[in-house]
Amino acid sequence: MKGVDTNILIRFLIGDDEQQTKKVYKIFKKAESEKKELFVPLLVVLEFIWVLESAYEIHRDEILDSISDLLLMPILKFEHQSALQQFILSAQGNRYDLSDLLIAYSAKINGCETVITFDKKASKFNLFELAK
Repeated sequence: MKGVDTNILIRFLIGDDEQQTKKVYKIFKKAESEKKELFVPLLVVLEFIWVLESAYEIHRDEILDSISDLLLMPILKFEHQSALQQFILSAQGNRYDLSDLLIAYSAKINGCETVITFDKKASKFNLFELAK
């Protein structure tokens, strides 16, 4: 199995570099025809969120929809897929930072009760606690 970096998912979604986008489609088609999976590390998803928010100014609902759509692709195998699914459900209908929520659900799936933080806004979410 091969892994994919953030820029592969960005090119697939945004298509802002025609040559690179064609290469991504070729890679995905090959994986599909060979019935192989491409691994997506959780850190890639975190960076994916950051790039879409900061560089492309994409709205959070569109980002969540994009991640949901990617999760449905049989050629992509996500690290901690259940944490991602919980993250998507939790992120809908609130204003918590998407990166913070993903961190919280990653910690939860690894057995943490909460994540200690100095971030006052994040600490209002039940999976965070304010450092004292």
